[in-house]
Amino acid sequence: MNKSTQKMRLTGRLQRYLRWPLWMILVLAGADAAVYFMNVEAGVLISICIVVYTAAALMLYRRKRASVFNDLITFATQYGQIQKQLLADFSLPYAITDEQGKILWFNAAFARLSGKERRGYRKSITNIFSEITLEKFPEEGEEVDYPLSYQKRDYRIYIKYINIEGLIENSELLEAAPDSGACLYAVYLSDETRLNEYIRRYEDETMVTGLIYLDNYEEALESVEEVRRSLLTALLDRKINKYFNEIDGLVKKFEKDKYLLVMRTGSLKKLKEMKFSILKEVKTVNIGNEMAVTISIGIGEGSGSYAKNSEYARIAIDLALGRGGDQVVIKEKEKISYFGGKSQAVEKSTRVKARVKAHALREFMDSKEKVVVMGHKIIDVDSFGSAVGIYRAAKTLNKRTHIVIDNITSSIRPLIQAFQQNPDYDPHMFVNCSDAKEIVDENTLVVVVDTNKPSYTECEDLLYLTRTIVVLDHHRQGSEVIRNSVLSYIEPYASSACEMVAEILQYFTEGIRIRNVEADALYAGIMVDTDNFLQKTGVRTFEAAAFLRRCGADVTRVRKMFREDMNDYRARGEAIRNAELYKDSFAISVCPSDYVESPTVVGAQAANELLNIVGVKASFVLTDYKGVIYISARAIDEINVQIIMERMGGGGHLNIAGCQLEKTTLEEAISYLKNTLAQMLEGGEI
Repeated sequence: MNKSTQKMRLTGRLQRYLRWPLWMILVLAGADAAVYFMNVEAGVLISICIVVYTAAALMLYRRKRASVFNDLITFATQYGQIQKQLLADFSLPYAITDEQGKILWFNAAFARLSGKERRGYRKSITNIFSEITLEKFPEEGEEVDYPLSYQKRDYRIYIKYINIEGLIENSELLEAAPDSGACLYAVYLSDETRLNEYIRRYEDETMVTGLIYLDNYEEALESVEEVRRSLLTALLDRKINKYFNEIDGLVKKFEKDKYLLVMRTGSLKKLKEMKFSILKEVKTVNIGNEMAVTISIGIGEGSGSYAKNSEYARIAIDLALGRGGDQVVIKEKEKISYFGGKSQAVEKSTRVKARVKAHALREFMDSKEKVVVMGHKIIDVDSFGSAVGIYRAAKTLNKRTHIVIDNITSSIRPLIQAFQQNPDYDPHMFVNCSDAKEIVDENTLVVVVDTNKPSYTECEDLLYLTRTIVVLDHHRQGSEVIRNSVLSYIEPYASSACEMVAEILQYFTEGIRIRNVEADALYAGIMVDTDNFLQKTGVRTFEAAAFLRRCGADVTRVRKMFREDMNDYRARGEAIRNAELYKDSFAISVCPSDYVESPTVVGAQAANELLNIVGVKASFVLTDYKGVIYISARAIDEINVQIIMERMGGGGHLNIAGCQLEKTTLEEAISYLKNTLAQMLEGGEI
């Protein structure tokens, strides 16, 4: 036994295991004593055996202890070497870094992956994987993982914190400062390329459903000779089927102007890359028809259920039609994407829909005791006039009716004064938001006019105080809608909400009597939203105006009501004078708000004026009002300002739109607007 072995002692379970034969001597001695009482000769014989056993056990224990020590040390040494070799030959790339991210050691797999020599490489791991910075390393006791792309393969990198303070304390070579938090990081990578490939393949193979509607099928057929109508239908069917068959889609016609679409998610990705060129291709079908055919497509995906995808498709097509058609809407869970929608909505010559909605509105009013009407925040003339029209309809049925107006703007003050000074009207005709909350209950019909976004309404809380809500609006729908309405009448082709309400009043009940001041309010709403019948006017716009003229609307009286204040006129001129021409096509300006009562209205007027400048395709006027930046966007026919404002969180029409930016300065808002325009121009969206 060498001296180093003599200085070591066994402890624990191994010591007890080696000494148990010695403890057996005591057991045998006790048994021998019992034998002596029974037979002395037998006891002597057993005593001799015990002496021999004891001598042999002691000799073996003394002699074999050194070899046991040597075997243990040899095993420990070999075990450590085997562990090191296994780690070095480990199939997963593995490395050790210091607390600064510098590589201290890595195995052969890591060397093959990174292409670095194992000896002498002591640079930061960020030099190999630029995505992994020191900020991404874990805190004490934690382990993190991140997806990583390297040399065209997908990996997941795992980083584990290793505390080495205890190791340093037991070392005679190293010394750490108190509470230094000395540590190492273990880094290893898992190749997920094939897994991600299978996931992508699975996702591409999942089914999506869609609905295709011809927006103006009847109108287009009427513009074609009767003998050629079947040819137009056949050409449309062929165009649609051929387009979707090329991307492995299946189209089935189930009505004369409606199709069911089934395809893979991979095919949908191809359509997105092609930006749904079918929207343009369908318009090329022309056999003498004066009106180009447009289509709307609603697609549902990502729900995990075929039935749910079908429901999403139904919601998407309703949204596409509600936005004026000629576009694609894709609904994926809560996410909604839009493609197209660059053309003006086609005006429907028939008033059947208006008549049906008018009768439905009357039924809902008949079933309730009270009617509360509200428009959007910062109420304008169109919102006010349409609310007055609904007020007259409800009063015709002898219903207690109120119009919610929280803040009276300068644009509607002359109109409100005309009602307040008229003794024929209830003093409580107009109520503020707090009073309206006291009025509305389950027996109240709430009618929302000139907006379909709950956050834009004058008093959003009213939408949750009753279950009977009616929405009348002419703005295109977005992802934010009033979902619990019992009746929704949204027509993007209408010039204004006042035009829609004027049509409803004609079918609401026979012999309805509209007073002069009410006709003035409705007529004024149409005038303002059409910029004196210069924008977005159709046949039905003039028919509604003619109906209101017959009811007593006076153009001169309306014009006098809207004569401008000198400060408003000066602010509008200032906005026009300071306009900047961006990209040689977009007029951008700021409307002063410090000396103007209703700067947002003035900003909208300035945006209209800027369109009269040669070369201006769209105008944007920004107004800082009560800590919110309001953007009024206007265009004639070359640019769809609605999709621009939707990108910035707003909405509206193809030619008239806007948005609101909170917690933003004017400089930041202008920069945001310019960046949005640049991105959309580069992407071909406008």
